[in-house]
Amino acid sequence: MNAPLKNDRYLRALAKQPVDRTPIWMMRQAGRYLPEYRELRKQAGDFMSLCKNAELACEVTLQPLRRFPLDAAILFSDILTIPDAMGLGLYFETGEGPRFERPVRDFQDVVALGIPDPEDDLGYVMNAVRTIRRELNGEVPLIGFSGSPWTLATYMVEGGSTKNFAEVKKMAFEAPEIMHLLLDKLAKSVTSYLNAQIANGAQSVMIFDTWGGVLSPRDYREFSLHYMKQIVDGLTREADERKVPVTLFTKNGGQWLEAMAATGCDALGVDWTTDLGDARKRVGEQVALQGNMDPSMLYASPERIRQEVQLILDSYGSGTGHVFNLGHGIHPTVKPEHAEAFIHAVQEFSPAYHR
Repeated sequence: MNAPLKNDRYLRALAKQPVDRTPIWMMRQAGRYLPEYRELRKQAGDFMSLCKNAELACEVTLQPLRRFPLDAAILFSDILTIPDAMGLGLYFETGEGPRFERPVRDFQDVVALGIPDPEDDLGYVMNAVRTIRRELNGEVPLIGFSGSPWTLATYMVEGGSTKNFAEVKKMAFEAPEIMHLLLDKLAKSVTSYLNAQIANGAQSVMIFDTWGGVLSPRDYREFSLHYMKQIVDGLTREADERKVPVTLFTKNGGQWLEAMAATGCDALGVDWTTDLGDARKRVGEQVALQGNMDPSMLYASPERIRQEVQLILDSYGSGTGHVFNLGHGIHPTVKPEHAEAFIHAVQEFSPAYHR
């Protein structure tokens, strides 16, 4: 039996219910900017060994919560777990990020892909979710996540990170039927993966569409948003007798907020290239908003960080429906004291917006 939730501020804000202050968590809050994380990763040997050990993944998830008064924990894992489980041979090249031994390049490659069983092929992630949820003991909610189908496809087709997206766009434009077959398999995989995370204890889920913003508006709707909506439609939306909210985040996707809100999701992640006040006007009461300080602001002085927090709170304005976050993941070279100044500023200034 899971412990009752002591701090539900984050879930209440996503449901647009009243809160005493704006909740805060940070994308990539468990990670390389913390010396204790770097120490643990050294012990584990490599990144995937850390992800695949439930006790270590739990420890990494909890590390930022011991340092900072955050309002949510996020599962420590990677967006490429699904392609890895599909047998593409994931490995990490020093200085180059993730690579796949067997990229997906043609119809036969796509047909050969199976949809992973989340409890079997991705059982290590479910072990981590259960372990973290138990160890959190109801202190704050646990967020589960996945990459979006389009974002996963970019890595799978390119064979790793890319700057020009030549291979994946070539497939999308020249052989759309192959791309749609791949994206449909990925949407089914993500849906079952997130539902398994929810069944094992995730209290909210987030879909990271890191590369949707490289598409034209028409192509974004066809190759990215369509499949995120398919996932939203297939998700378990209630567990532990409360709603399980889903957040969609497309980096550089500010121009599509209305279309994203129309998917039926509960919240939208907003990056720093969109004004939060404008975003709120555009989506109205449809969804909550998460964001949206530029992660590079954390290189500035604590005083400048505090000033930026105030400006973003002013931009959103009074009332609920805002989860404070960075506009993307925290950079690995940020000083932990600057992250602390950011979090404390939100806690200090935001109650005035909830009276």
